[in-house]
Amino acid sequence: MGSYMSAAMIQQSLVVDSMRMPSDSTQPRKEGKKTRVVLLHADQGYADRALLPDARILVGSVRLRHDSMYMYCDSALIFDSTNSVEAFSNVRMEQGDTLFIYGDYLFYDGMTQIAMLRNNVKLINNNTTLLTDSLNYDRLYDFGYYFEGGMLTDDENVLTSDWGEYSPTTKIAVFNHDVQLENPRFTLTSDTLKYSTETKVANILGPSNIISDNNHIYSERGIYDTGNDIAELMDRSILTNEGKKLTGDSLYYDRKQGYGEAFDDVVMNDTINKNMMTGDYCFYNELTGYAMATRRAVAIDYSQGDSLYLHGDTLKLLTFHINTDSVYRETRGYHKVRMYRTDVQGVCDSLVFNSKDSCLTMYHDPIVWNEAQQLLGEVIKIYMNDSTIDWAHIINQALTVEKLDSLHCNQVSGQEIKGYFIEGEMRKIEVIGNVEVAFYPEESDGGMIGLNRSETSLLTLFMKERKMERMIMSPKSNGTLYPMDQIPADKYRLLNFAWFDYIRPLNKDDIFNWRGKRAGEELRKTTRKPVNRSSRDLIKR
Repeated sequence: MGSYMSAAMIQQSLVVDSMRMPSDSTQPRKEGKKTRVVLLHADQGYADRALLPDARILVGSVRLRHDSMYMYCDSALIFDSTNSVEAFSNVRMEQGDTLFIYGDYLFYDGMTQIAMLRNNVKLINNNTTLLTDSLNYDRLYDFGYYFEGGMLTDDENVLTSDWGEYSPTTKIAVFNHDVQLENPRFTLTSDTLKYSTETKVANILGPSNIISDNNHIYSERGIYDTGNDIAELMDRSILTNEGKKLTGDSLYYDRKQGYGEAFDDVVMNDTINKNMMTGDYCFYNELTGYAMATRRAVAIDYSQGDSLYLHGDTLKLLTFHINTDSVYRETRGYHKVRMYRTDVQGVCDSLVFNSKDSCLTMYHDPIVWNEAQQLLGEVIKIYMNDSTIDWAHIINQALTVEKLDSLHCNQVSGQEIKGYFIEGEMRKIEVIGNVEVAFYPEESDGGMIGLNRSETSLLTLFMKERKMERMIMSPKSNGTLYPMDQIPADKYRLLNFAWFDYIRPLNKDDIFNWRGKRAGEELRKTTRKPVNRSSRDLIKR
Protein backbone atom coordinates (compact mmCIF):
# COMPACT_ATOMS: atom_id res chain seq x y z
CA MET A 1 0.00 0.00 0.00
CA GLY A 2 2.93 2.34 0.60
CA SER A 3 3.76 2.54 -3.08
CA TYR A 4 0.67 4.72 -3.70
CA MET A 5 0.10 8.34 -2.70
CA SER A 6 -0.97 8.80 0.89
CA ALA A 7 -4.57 9.35 1.95
CA ALA A 8 -3.69 12.89 3.03
CA MET A 9 -2.32 13.71 -0.43
CA ILE A 10 -5.38 12.20 -2.09
CA GLN A 11 -7.76 14.15 0.10
CA GLN A 12 -5.82 17.36 -0.58
CA SER A 13 -6.07 16.84 -4.36
CA LEU A 14 -9.80 16.22 -3.98
CA VAL A 15 -10.25 19.79 -2.75
CA VAL A 16 -9.75 20.80 -6.37
CA ASP A 17 -11.14 17.70 -8.10
CA SER A 18 -14.37 17.70 -6.11
CA MET A 19 -15.13 21.13 -7.55
CA ARG A 20 -14.89 19.86 -11.13
CA MET A 21 -18.08 19.77 -13.21
CA PRO A 22 -18.86 18.06 -16.51
CA SER A 23 -17.71 20.15 -19.49
CA ASP A 24 -21.27 21.22 -20.34
CA SER A 25 -22.48 21.86 -16.76
CA THR A 26 -23.25 25.36 -15.48
CA GLN A 27 -24.96 24.31 -12.24
CA PRO A 28 -23.40 24.32 -8.76
CA ARG A 29 -22.20 20.97 -7.51
CA LYS A 30 -24.92 18.60 -6.38
CA GLU A 31 -25.18 17.45 -2.79
CA GLY A 32 -24.89 13.68 -2.47
CA LYS A 33 -26.84 11.56 -0.02
CA LYS A 34 -25.13 11.40 3.38
CA THR A 35 -24.70 7.63 3.49
CA ARG A 36 -21.78 5.62 4.79
CA VAL A 37 -19.42 3.37 2.87
CA VAL A 38 -20.38 -0.14 3.98
CA LEU A 39 -17.95 -3.05 4.43
CA LEU A 40 -19.49 -6.24 3.05
CA HIS A 41 -16.56 -8.64 3.39
CA ALA A 42 -12.84 -8.94 4.11
CA ASP A 43 -10.79 -12.01 4.97
CA GLN A 44 -9.02 -10.03 7.70
CA GLY A 45 -9.52 -6.70 9.39
CA TYR A 46 -7.55 -4.89 12.06
CA ALA A 47 -6.50 -1.44 13.30
CA ASP A 48 -3.12 0.16 13.92
CA ARG A 49 -3.83 3.14 16.15
CA ALA A 50 -0.19 4.16 16.19
CA LEU A 51 0.39 4.11 12.44
CA LEU A 52 -3.13 4.81 11.07
CA PRO A 53 -5.27 6.01 13.98
CA ASP A 54 -8.27 6.93 11.76
CA ALA A 55 -8.27 3.86 9.53
CA ARG A 56 -9.53 0.30 9.49
CA ILE A 57 -7.15 -2.02 7.66
CA LEU A 58 -8.76 -4.70 5.48
CA VAL A 59 -6.96 -7.55 3.71
CA GLY A 60 -8.16 -10.29 1.35
CA SER A 61 -11.18 -10.34 -0.98
CA VAL A 62 -12.42 -6.97 0.20
CA ARG A 63 -15.96 -6.00 -0.85
CA LEU A 64 -17.48 -2.57 -0.16
CA ARG A 65 -20.67 -0.76 -1.13
CA HIS A 66 -21.74 2.85 -1.28
CA ASP A 67 -25.38 3.16 -2.30
CA SER A 68 -25.59 1.35 -5.67
CA MET A 69 -21.83 1.24 -6.28
CA TYR A 70 -19.90 -1.91 -5.32
CA MET A 71 -16.12 -1.90 -4.86
CA TYR A 72 -13.71 -4.86 -4.84
CA CYS A 73 -9.96 -5.07 -4.12
CA ASP A 74 -7.22 -7.17 -2.48
CA SER A 75 -6.74 -4.74 0.44
CA ALA A 76 -8.15 -1.44 1.62
CA LEU A 77 -8.15 1.32 4.21
CA ILE A 78 -11.48 2.71 5.44
CA PHE A 79 -11.44 6.18 7.01
CA ASP A 80 -14.65 6.45 8.99
CA SER A 81 -14.16 10.10 9.97
CA THR A 82 -14.07 11.24 6.31
CA ASN A 83 -16.22 8.40 4.92
CA SER A 84 -13.50 7.58 2.40
CA VAL A 85 -11.65 4.49 1.15
CA GLU A 86 -8.24 3.64 -0.25
CA ALA A 87 -8.24 0.40 -2.25
CA PHE A 88 -5.20 -1.49 -3.51
CA SER A 89 -4.56 -4.13 -6.18
CA ASN A 90 -7.17 -5.73 -8.47
CA VAL A 91 -9.53 -2.83 -7.88
CA ARG A 92 -12.97 -3.10 -9.45
CA MET A 93 -16.03 -0.86 -9.23
CA GLU A 94 -19.44 -2.04 -10.44
CA GLN A 95 -22.67 -0.14 -10.83
CA GLY A 96 -25.59 -2.17 -12.14
CA ASP A 97 -24.80 -4.47 -15.03
CA THR A 98 -23.55 -1.75 -17.43
CA LEU A 99 -20.67 0.07 -15.71
CA PHE A 100 -17.39 -1.55 -14.66
CA ILE A 101 -14.18 0.28 -13.73
CA TYR A 102 -10.83 -1.45 -13.08
CA GLY A 103 -7.47 -0.22 -11.82
CA ASP A 104 -4.50 -0.87 -9.56
CA TYR A 105 -5.44 1.81 -7.02
CA LEU A 106 -8.59 3.65 -5.89
CA PHE A 107 -9.32 6.52 -3.54
CA TYR A 108 -13.04 7.02 -3.03
CA ASP A 109 -14.56 9.96 -1.15
CA GLY A 110 -18.03 9.00 0.09
CA MET A 111 -18.91 12.62 0.83
CA THR A 112 -18.28 13.99 -2.66
CA GLN A 113 -18.79 10.59 -4.35
CA ILE A 114 -15.64 11.07 -6.44
CA ALA A 115 -13.47 8.05 -7.23
CA MET A 116 -9.82 8.48 -8.23
CA LEU A 117 -8.33 5.46 -9.97
CA ARG A 118 -4.70 5.12 -10.99
CA ASN A 119 -2.56 2.78 -13.13
CA ASN A 120 -3.98 0.36 -15.72
CA VAL A 121 -7.44 1.91 -15.47
CA LYS A 122 -10.22 0.47 -17.62
CA LEU A 123 -13.82 1.71 -17.77
CA ILE A 124 -16.35 -0.50 -19.57
CA ASN A 125 -19.86 0.70 -20.36
CA ASN A 126 -21.79 -1.60 -22.69
CA ASN A 127 -19.83 -1.50 -26.01
CA THR A 128 -17.55 1.35 -24.89
CA THR A 129 -14.12 0.91 -23.31
CA LEU A 130 -11.96 3.67 -21.85
CA LEU A 131 -8.27 3.01 -21.10
CA THR A 132 -6.02 5.37 -19.14
CA ASP A 133 -3.59 5.51 -16.20
CA SER A 134 -5.39 8.31 -14.32
CA LEU A 135 -9.17 8.50 -14.12
CA ASN A 136 -11.40 10.52 -11.81
CA TYR A 137 -15.02 9.36 -11.77
CA ASP A 138 -17.78 11.57 -10.39
CA ARG A 139 -20.82 9.48 -9.34
CA LEU A 140 -23.05 12.50 -8.74
CA TYR A 141 -22.70 13.75 -12.31
CA ASP A 142 -21.99 10.28 -13.68
CA PHE A 143 -18.91 11.14 -15.69
CA GLY A 144 -15.25 10.25 -15.62
CA TYR A 145 -12.31 12.25 -16.89
CA TYR A 146 -8.64 11.58 -17.55
CA PHE A 147 -5.83 14.10 -17.86
CA GLU A 148 -2.64 12.21 -18.69
CA GLY A 149 -3.69 10.59 -21.95
CA GLY A 150 -6.36 8.01 -22.68
CA MET A 151 -8.10 5.93 -25.33
CA LEU A 152 -11.81 5.35 -25.85
CA THR A 153 -13.06 2.60 -28.18
CA ASP A 154 -16.49 1.47 -29.36
CA ASP A 155 -17.63 -0.79 -32.17
CA GLU A 156 -17.02 1.97 -34.76
CA ASN A 157 -14.07 4.16 -33.71
CA VAL A 158 -10.93 4.47 -31.58
CA LEU A 159 -10.35 7.90 -29.99
CA THR A 160 -7.23 9.09 -28.20
CA SER A 161 -6.36 12.43 -26.57
CA ASP A 162 -4.35 14.05 -23.78
CA TRP A 163 -7.48 14.95 -21.84
CA GLY A 164 -11.00 13.56 -22.04
CA GLU A 165 -14.22 12.86 -20.23
CA TYR A 166 -17.02 10.33 -20.66
CA SER A 167 -20.54 9.99 -19.25
CA PRO A 168 -22.04 6.46 -19.12
CA THR A 169 -25.55 7.97 -18.81
CA THR A 170 -25.49 10.33 -21.80
CA LYS A 171 -22.93 8.26 -23.78
CA ILE A 172 -21.19 11.58 -24.54
CA ALA A 173 -17.39 11.96 -24.54
CA VAL A 174 -15.39 15.19 -24.79
CA PHE A 175 -11.72 15.23 -25.86
CA ASN A 176 -9.05 17.96 -25.77
CA HIS A 177 -5.47 18.29 -27.01
CA ASP A 178 -4.00 16.01 -29.71
CA VAL A 179 -7.34 14.33 -30.37
CA GLN A 180 -7.35 11.50 -32.91
CA LEU A 181 -10.33 9.47 -34.09
CA GLU A 182 -9.37 6.35 -36.03
CA ASN A 183 -11.94 4.76 -38.32
CA PRO A 184 -11.27 2.04 -40.93
CA ARG A 185 -12.27 4.53 -43.64
CA PHE A 186 -10.66 7.75 -42.37
CA THR A 187 -8.69 9.48 -39.61
CA LEU A 188 -9.93 12.58 -37.79
CA THR A 189 -7.47 14.77 -35.88
CA SER A 190 -8.60 17.71 -33.81
CA ASP A 191 -7.91 20.05 -30.94
CA THR A 192 -11.37 19.64 -29.38
CA LEU A 193 -14.00 17.01 -30.12
CA LYS A 194 -17.34 15.95 -28.64
CA TYR A 195 -18.44 12.40 -29.47
CA SER A 196 -21.49 10.21 -28.84
CA THR A 197 -20.77 6.50 -28.48
CA GLU A 198 -24.48 5.89 -29.02
CA THR A 199 -25.06 7.80 -32.29
CA LYS A 200 -21.40 7.71 -33.46
CA VAL A 201 -21.67 11.44 -34.21
CA ALA A 202 -18.59 13.62 -33.60
CA ASN A 203 -19.05 17.33 -32.88
CA ILE A 204 -16.07 19.31 -34.16
CA LEU A 205 -15.31 22.17 -31.75
CA GLY A 206 -11.85 23.26 -32.93
CA PRO A 207 -9.40 23.04 -35.88
CA SER A 208 -9.87 19.52 -37.30
CA ASN A 209 -8.73 17.43 -40.28
CA ILE A 210 -10.54 14.38 -41.66
CA ILE A 211 -8.30 12.42 -44.01
CA SER A 212 -9.16 9.38 -46.14
CA ASP A 213 -7.62 7.75 -49.19
CA ASN A 214 -9.43 10.07 -51.61
CA ASN A 215 -10.08 13.34 -49.85
CA HIS A 216 -9.28 15.72 -47.01
CA ILE A 217 -11.73 17.79 -44.97
CA TYR A 218 -10.72 20.77 -42.83
CA SER A 219 -13.20 22.34 -40.44
CA GLU A 220 -13.29 24.23 -37.16
CA ARG A 221 -16.97 23.66 -36.35
CA GLY A 222 -19.57 21.11 -37.36
CA ILE A 223 -20.67 17.51 -36.97
CA TYR A 224 -19.45 14.29 -38.57
CA ASP A 225 -21.65 11.19 -38.52
CA THR A 226 -18.93 8.52 -38.46
CA GLY A 227 -21.42 5.66 -38.85
CA ASN A 228 -23.03 7.04 -42.02
CA ASP A 229 -20.02 9.06 -43.24
CA ILE A 230 -21.97 12.33 -43.40
CA ALA A 231 -20.50 15.72 -42.49
CA GLU A 232 -22.29 19.01 -41.80
CA LEU A 233 -19.66 21.70 -41.40
CA MET A 234 -19.57 25.47 -40.82
CA ASP A 235 -17.09 28.35 -40.60
CA ARG A 236 -15.36 28.23 -44.03
CA SER A 237 -14.78 24.49 -44.04
CA ILE A 238 -12.78 22.95 -46.91
CA LEU A 239 -13.23 19.68 -48.83
CA THR A 240 -10.28 18.64 -51.01
CA ASN A 241 -10.52 15.82 -53.55
CA GLU A 242 -7.84 14.98 -56.14
CA GLY A 243 -6.73 18.57 -56.66
CA LYS A 244 -10.23 20.06 -56.34
CA LYS A 245 -10.86 22.19 -53.26
CA LEU A 246 -14.44 23.07 -52.23
CA THR A 247 -14.80 25.88 -49.65
CA GLY A 248 -17.94 27.45 -48.24
CA ASP A 249 -19.45 29.09 -45.20
CA SER A 250 -21.15 25.73 -44.66
CA LEU A 251 -20.60 22.31 -46.25
CA TYR A 252 -22.60 19.09 -46.46
CA TYR A 253 -20.67 15.97 -47.48
CA ASP A 254 -21.86 12.38 -47.91
CA ARG A 255 -18.81 10.16 -48.30
CA LYS A 256 -20.77 7.02 -49.23
CA GLN A 257 -22.77 8.78 -51.94
CA GLY A 258 -19.66 10.72 -52.94
CA TYR A 259 -21.17 14.19 -53.11
CA GLY A 260 -20.75 17.51 -51.35
CA GLU A 261 -22.79 20.71 -51.17
CA ALA A 262 -21.49 24.14 -50.22
CA PHE A 263 -23.48 27.21 -49.24
CA ASP A 264 -22.68 30.94 -49.27
CA ASP A 265 -19.48 32.48 -50.61
CA VAL A 266 -18.50 29.17 -52.21
CA VAL A 267 -15.21 28.54 -54.02
CA MET A 268 -14.44 25.31 -55.89
CA ASN A 269 -10.81 25.49 -57.04
CA ASP A 270 -9.20 22.96 -59.42
CA THR A 271 -5.47 23.49 -58.85
CA ILE A 272 -4.53 20.86 -61.47
CA ASN A 273 -6.44 22.41 -64.40
CA LYS A 274 -6.10 25.92 -62.95
CA ASN A 275 -9.74 26.92 -62.93
CA MET A 276 -12.32 27.60 -60.26
CA MET A 277 -16.06 27.97 -59.80
CA THR A 278 -17.67 30.33 -57.32
CA GLY A 279 -21.22 31.08 -56.24
CA ASP A 280 -23.59 31.08 -53.31
CA TYR A 281 -24.39 27.40 -53.88
CA CYS A 282 -22.21 24.63 -55.32
CA PHE A 283 -22.74 20.89 -55.70
CA TYR A 284 -20.03 18.35 -56.53
CA ASN A 285 -20.21 14.56 -57.01
CA GLU A 286 -16.77 12.98 -56.88
CA LEU A 287 -18.08 9.63 -58.18
CA THR A 288 -19.64 11.02 -61.37
CA GLY A 289 -17.52 14.16 -61.81
CA TYR A 290 -20.63 16.36 -61.89
CA ALA A 291 -20.52 19.88 -60.46
CA MET A 292 -23.00 22.75 -60.44
CA ALA A 293 -22.92 26.34 -59.19
CA THR A 294 -25.71 28.91 -59.03
CA ARG A 295 -26.62 32.23 -57.41
CA ARG A 296 -23.86 34.62 -58.58
CA ALA A 297 -22.08 31.67 -60.16
CA VAL A 298 -18.71 32.40 -61.80
CA ALA A 299 -16.25 30.13 -63.63
CA ILE A 300 -12.67 31.43 -63.59
CA ASP A 301 -9.86 30.14 -65.80
CA TYR A 302 -6.45 31.29 -64.53
CA SER A 303 -4.26 28.94 -66.60
CA GLN A 304 -2.96 31.78 -68.81
CA GLY A 305 -2.02 34.28 -66.14
CA ASP A 306 -4.73 36.75 -67.21
CA SER A 307 -7.88 35.21 -65.74
CA LEU A 308 -11.09 34.71 -67.72
CA TYR A 309 -14.29 35.31 -65.70
CA LEU A 310 -17.57 33.75 -66.90
CA HIS A 311 -20.95 34.24 -65.24
CA GLY A 312 -24.35 32.67 -65.86
CA ASP A 313 -27.48 32.00 -63.85
CA THR A 314 -26.31 28.37 -63.57
CA LEU A 315 -22.96 26.75 -64.38
CA LYS A 316 -22.50 22.99 -64.70
CA LEU A 317 -19.58 20.61 -65.14
CA LEU A 318 -20.34 17.16 -66.58
CA THR A 319 -17.85 14.31 -66.86
CA PHE A 320 -18.30 11.55 -69.44
CA HIS A 321 -16.66 8.09 -69.37
CA ILE A 322 -15.14 8.84 -65.97
CA ASN A 323 -12.27 6.61 -64.81
CA THR A 324 -11.50 5.58 -68.42
CA ASP A 325 -8.96 6.65 -71.02
CA SER A 326 -11.83 8.25 -72.98
CA VAL A 327 -12.84 10.68 -70.24
CA TYR A 328 -13.88 14.18 -71.29
CA ARG A 329 -15.80 17.03 -69.69
CA GLU A 330 -18.35 19.63 -70.64
CA THR A 331 -18.75 22.99 -68.93
CA ARG A 332 -22.20 24.45 -69.51
CA GLY A 333 -23.52 27.93 -68.77
CA TYR A 334 -27.24 28.61 -68.85
CA HIS A 335 -28.98 31.94 -69.39
CA LYS A 336 -27.59 35.46 -69.34
CA VAL A 337 -24.00 34.38 -69.80
CA ARG A 338 -21.34 37.12 -69.66
CA MET A 339 -17.56 36.71 -69.71
CA TYR A 340 -14.62 39.05 -69.25
CA ARG A 341 -10.88 38.99 -69.75
CA THR A 342 -8.79 42.08 -70.45
CA ASP A 343 -8.31 41.05 -74.10
CA VAL A 344 -11.66 39.38 -74.82
CA GLN A 345 -15.27 39.78 -73.68
CA GLY A 346 -18.46 38.01 -74.64
CA VAL A 347 -22.19 37.61 -74.01
CA CYS A 348 -24.77 34.99 -75.01
CA ASP A 349 -27.75 33.20 -73.53
CA SER A 350 -25.98 29.84 -73.08
CA LEU A 351 -22.71 28.11 -73.91
CA VAL A 352 -20.93 24.73 -73.82
CA PHE A 353 -17.20 24.03 -73.58
CA ASN A 354 -16.23 20.48 -74.57
CA SER A 355 -12.80 19.26 -73.49
CA LYS A 356 -12.82 16.53 -76.15
CA ASP A 357 -12.36 19.00 -79.00
CA SER A 358 -11.54 22.04 -76.84
CA CYS A 359 -14.46 23.88 -78.40
CA LEU A 360 -16.45 26.68 -76.75
CA THR A 361 -19.89 27.05 -78.39
CA MET A 362 -22.00 30.16 -77.72
CA TYR A 363 -25.74 30.06 -78.45
CA HIS A 364 -28.58 32.61 -78.84
CA ASP A 365 -27.41 36.09 -79.82
CA PRO A 366 -23.72 35.53 -79.05
CA ILE A 367 -21.29 38.46 -79.28
CA VAL A 368 -17.51 38.46 -78.79
CA TRP A 369 -15.28 41.54 -78.50
CA ASN A 370 -11.52 41.70 -78.92
CA GLU A 371 -10.25 45.22 -78.30
CA ALA A 372 -11.89 47.31 -81.08
CA GLN A 373 -13.26 44.23 -82.88
CA GLN A 374 -16.78 42.83 -82.49
CA LEU A 375 -17.98 39.46 -83.82
CA LEU A 376 -21.56 38.19 -83.80
CA GLY A 377 -23.83 35.62 -85.43
CA GLU A 378 -26.41 32.99 -84.58
CA VAL A 379 -23.78 30.60 -83.17
CA ILE A 380 -20.12 31.21 -82.36
CA LYS A 381 -17.65 28.34 -81.94
CA ILE A 382 -14.21 29.05 -80.49
CA TYR A 383 -11.64 26.24 -80.70
CA MET A 384 -8.90 26.39 -78.08
CA ASN A 385 -5.33 25.13 -77.99
CA ASP A 386 -3.78 25.11 -74.49
CA SER A 387 -6.33 27.72 -73.34
CA THR A 388 -5.50 30.11 -76.22
CA ILE A 389 -7.72 30.61 -79.27
CA ASP A 390 -6.80 28.41 -82.25
CA TRP A 391 -9.66 29.37 -84.56
CA ALA A 392 -13.21 30.70 -84.38
CA HIS A 393 -16.29 29.90 -86.43
CA ILE A 394 -19.29 32.25 -86.68
CA ILE A 395 -22.31 30.47 -88.13
CA ASN A 396 -25.26 32.22 -89.87
CA GLN A 397 -25.75 36.00 -90.07
CA ALA A 398 -22.05 36.40 -89.33
CA LEU A 399 -20.77 39.93 -88.85
CA THR A 400 -17.43 41.34 -87.80
CA VAL A 401 -16.96 45.02 -87.06
CA GLU A 402 -13.72 46.86 -86.34
CA LYS A 403 -14.36 50.29 -84.87
CA LEU A 404 -11.85 52.83 -86.19
CA ASP A 405 -13.37 55.95 -84.63
CA SER A 406 -16.80 57.25 -83.65
CA LEU A 407 -17.95 57.33 -87.30
CA HIS A 408 -15.89 54.85 -89.30
CA CYS A 409 -15.92 51.04 -88.99
CA ASN A 410 -14.51 48.23 -91.07
CA GLN A 411 -17.34 45.71 -91.58
CA VAL A 412 -17.61 42.27 -93.13
CA SER A 413 -20.74 40.11 -93.20
CA GLY A 414 -21.58 36.70 -94.64
CA GLN A 415 -23.25 33.42 -93.93
CA GLU A 416 -20.15 32.16 -92.09
CA ILE A 417 -16.89 33.63 -90.84
CA LYS A 418 -13.82 31.62 -89.86
CA GLY A 419 -10.97 33.32 -88.06
CA TYR A 420 -7.56 31.70 -87.53
CA PHE A 421 -5.19 32.75 -84.74
CA ILE A 422 -1.46 32.45 -84.12
CA GLU A 423 -0.28 33.12 -80.54
CA GLY A 424 -3.61 34.75 -79.74
CA GLU A 425 -3.54 37.12 -82.73
CA MET A 426 -5.95 36.76 -85.68
CA ARG A 427 -3.90 36.14 -88.84
CA LYS A 428 -6.46 34.91 -91.39
CA ILE A 429 -10.20 35.44 -91.93
CA GLU A 430 -12.45 33.53 -94.30
CA VAL A 431 -15.95 34.86 -95.02
CA ILE A 432 -18.25 32.44 -96.84
CA GLY A 433 -21.55 33.08 -98.65
CA ASN A 434 -23.28 36.38 -99.47
CA VAL A 435 -20.19 38.35 -98.52
CA GLU A 436 -20.51 42.12 -98.09
CA VAL A 437 -17.60 44.39 -97.26
CA ALA A 438 -17.36 47.98 -96.07
CA PHE A 439 -13.66 48.68 -95.69
CA TYR A 440 -11.44 51.74 -95.29
CA PRO A 441 -8.03 51.29 -97.01
CA GLU A 442 -5.27 53.32 -95.35
CA GLU A 443 -2.25 55.29 -96.47
CA SER A 444 1.18 54.32 -95.14
CA ASP A 445 0.79 57.06 -92.52
CA GLY A 446 -2.51 55.58 -91.35
CA GLY A 447 -4.80 58.07 -93.07
CA MET A 448 -7.97 56.72 -94.66
CA ILE A 449 -8.09 56.70 -98.47
CA GLY A 450 -11.82 56.13 -98.76
CA LEU A 451 -14.58 53.56 -98.30
CA ASN A 452 -14.53 50.35 -100.33
CA ARG A 453 -17.95 48.66 -100.76
CA SER A 454 -17.80 45.20 -102.31
CA GLU A 455 -19.82 41.98 -102.64
CA THR A 456 -18.63 38.44 -103.41
CA SER A 457 -19.14 34.77 -102.50
CA LEU A 458 -15.85 34.06 -100.73
CA LEU A 459 -13.48 36.49 -99.05
CA THR A 460 -10.08 35.71 -97.57
CA LEU A 461 -8.30 38.32 -95.46
CA PHE A 462 -4.68 38.01 -94.33
CA MET A 463 -3.84 40.01 -91.20
CA LYS A 464 -0.61 41.18 -89.62
CA GLU A 465 -0.28 43.17 -86.40
CA ARG A 466 -4.08 43.55 -86.34
CA LYS A 467 -4.12 45.21 -89.79
CA MET A 468 -5.16 43.78 -93.15
CA GLU A 469 -2.16 42.75 -95.23
CA ARG A 470 -4.06 41.59 -98.35
CA MET A 471 -7.55 40.59 -99.49
CA ILE A 472 -8.67 37.92 -101.96
CA MET A 473 -12.24 37.76 -103.33
CA SER A 474 -13.74 34.83 -105.22
CA PRO A 475 -15.17 35.65 -107.65
CA LYS A 476 -13.15 38.81 -108.00
CA SER A 477 -15.09 41.97 -107.30
CA ASN A 478 -14.03 45.48 -108.27
CA GLY A 479 -16.53 47.03 -105.88
CA THR A 480 -16.76 50.78 -105.42
CA LEU A 481 -14.24 53.05 -103.69
CA TYR A 482 -15.82 56.23 -102.36
CA PRO A 483 -13.44 59.10 -101.53
CA MET A 484 -13.66 60.19 -97.93
CA ASP A 485 -15.52 63.40 -98.79
CA GLN A 486 -17.95 61.69 -101.19
CA ILE A 487 -19.28 58.77 -99.13
CA PRO A 488 -23.10 58.51 -99.42
CA ALA A 489 -24.88 58.54 -96.07
CA ASP A 490 -26.39 55.10 -96.68
CA LYS A 491 -23.01 53.51 -97.47
CA TYR A 492 -21.31 53.96 -94.09
CA ARG A 493 -23.04 50.89 -92.66
CA LEU A 494 -23.86 47.45 -93.96
CA LEU A 495 -27.54 46.58 -93.84
CA ASN A 496 -27.07 44.27 -90.79
CA PHE A 497 -24.54 46.55 -89.04
CA ALA A 498 -24.75 46.62 -85.23
CA TRP A 499 -22.38 47.86 -82.53
CA PHE A 500 -23.36 46.65 -79.08
CA ASP A 501 -21.04 48.66 -76.88
CA TYR A 502 -23.82 49.13 -74.30
CA ILE A 503 -23.89 45.33 -73.76
CA ARG A 504 -20.13 44.73 -73.52
CA PRO A 505 -18.83 43.70 -70.05
CA LEU A 506 -16.56 46.45 -68.71
CA ASN A 507 -14.71 44.48 -66.00
CA LYS A 508 -14.89 41.25 -63.99
CA ASP A 509 -17.53 42.70 -61.66
CA ASP A 510 -19.72 43.88 -64.55
CA ILE A 511 -20.38 40.28 -65.62
CA PHE A 512 -23.19 40.19 -63.02
CA ASN A 513 -25.03 43.10 -64.67
CA TRP A 514 -27.09 41.62 -67.50
CA ARG A 515 -27.90 44.00 -70.34
CA GLY A 516 -29.78 42.46 -73.24
CA LYS A 517 -30.16 43.78 -76.76
CA ARG A 518 -32.63 46.56 -77.30
CA ALA A 519 -35.98 45.60 -78.76
CA GLY A 520 -35.72 44.97 -82.49
CA GLU A 521 -31.96 44.37 -82.48
CA GLU A 522 -32.13 40.62 -81.84
CA LEU A 523 -31.09 38.29 -84.64
CA ARG A 524 -33.90 36.56 -86.48
CA LYS A 525 -33.16 32.86 -86.63
CA THR A 526 -32.61 31.39 -90.08
CA THR A 527 -33.60 27.89 -91.08
CA ARG A 528 -32.07 25.90 -93.90
CA LYS A 529 -34.61 24.15 -96.09
CA PRO A 530 -33.91 20.41 -96.39
CA VAL A 531 -32.93 19.22 -99.84
CA ASN A 532 -35.31 16.51 -101.05
CA ARG A 533 -34.12 13.36 -102.80
CA SER A 534 -35.16 14.47 -106.32
CA SER A 535 -33.27 17.74 -105.92
CA ARG A 536 -30.12 15.88 -104.86
CA ASP A 537 -30.43 13.58 -107.87
CA LEU A 538 -30.86 16.56 -110.15
CA ILE A 539 -27.73 18.19 -108.74
CA LYS A 540 -25.70 15.01 -109.25
CA ARG A 541 -26.81 14.80 -112.89
